Amino acid sequence: MSQYILRLDDASDYMDVKKWQRMEELLDQYGIKPLVGVIPDNRDSSLTDTYEQDPEFWDKTARWKEKGWELALHGCYHKYTTKEGGINPVNQRSEFAGVPLDKQKEMIRHGVDVLKGHDIEPKVFFAPSHTFDENTLVALKEESDIRIISDTIANDVYFENNFYFIPQQSGRVRKLPFKMVTFCYHPNMMKDDDFDVLERFLKKNAESFRISITVGKKRGRNLLDRALRELYFLRR
Repeated sequence: MSQYILRLDDASDYMDVKKWQRMEELLDQYGIKPLVGVIPDNRDSSLTDTYEQDPEFWDKTARWKEKGWELALHGCYHKYTTKEGGINPVNQRSEFAGVPLDKQKEMIRHGVDVLKGHDIEPKVFFAPSHTFDENTLVALKEESDIRIISDTIANDVYFENNFYFIPQQSGRVRKLPFKMVTFCYHPNMMKDDDFDVLERFLKKNAESFRISITVGKKRGRNLLDRALRELYFLRR
């Protein structure tokens, strides 16, 4: 039986407040504690020019933290500066992949400092558009205590390069034949139908969602994990 994680991307002081409130109420109804990607210093014009700044955002993160939601470091500025896919080429754009190590270290350090300034000690990282490279891992090791990454394709959590990787395989809820499945949602972009489909799935499968982000033994990637990754990117 699969275990599920619900991941929510692009939480920041520039977001669709009503949709995030709707998501929060829905998850509270079914007792779901998501993994939330917080943009520390949002400078993405597609967000800052679309939404009004929410003066209560950091109060909301404090409330989420009290509920047991896992608050992750979601990049730094959420600005794409390269057309690289890195070691997880889901997209050919990145804030991190292809960026020099010193700059990546600066971004990780700044992002962590911003979150710590709001009493958030992130233990999970995931990059905007899922793209990062080996230098990102070095920057995380040297500038943070983060050793868990939500991304890559695999059947289950695995340990590699001194990091635990929690696979992320789908942008919507559905039955998949994997041991660990992360569903990645962007509440800012969700429509009514998306909420309805999510609620129906939660109603039937709430007990299968993890209530905390935990990792077990240091399991390396096996042949199944590697085959799934090759098949995924071959189909893309």
